[in-house]
Amino acid sequence: MTDSSTRRTVLATGAAAALTAGCSKYGDSNDSSGSSSVKASGGQELAKTSDIPVGGGKILKDQKIVVTQPKKDEFKAFSAICTHQGCTVSTVANGTIDCPCHGSKFKIADGSVAGGPAPKPLPAEQITVEGNSIRLA
Repeated sequence: MTDSSTRRTVLATGAAAALTAGCSKYGDSNDSSGSSSVKASGGQELAKTSDIPVGGGKILKDQKIVVTQPKKDEFKAFSAICTHQGCTVSTVANGTIDCPCHGSKFKIADGSVAGGPAPKPLPAEQITVEGNSIRLA
């Protein structure tokens, strides 16, 4: 084997490794904490119940959480980070939580995938409703 063939092998191997790393999906990390985003703290008020429309929801970008109200007085919360490639979802409309990056859609009732390339549902967040206040549990 010559020096130039060894160099080509190293370059090809490095390029393949870079391409493979670039194709990972959100949540596919070796981080033992399992978390790649900043979480809001427990007990923190996220919104008022009057802020969340029935059949819709509100995206809380700073907390990286989406709060929805699929039915009157039924509130749900999910991560606002798309499970496809980690983009922050941008809208809640027509019964879905929508990601602007590649068109993934998630159902407001349970966070399950309604369409697009997302491989998994949005993870649920634990909330409590006390009076007109929605808080992280």
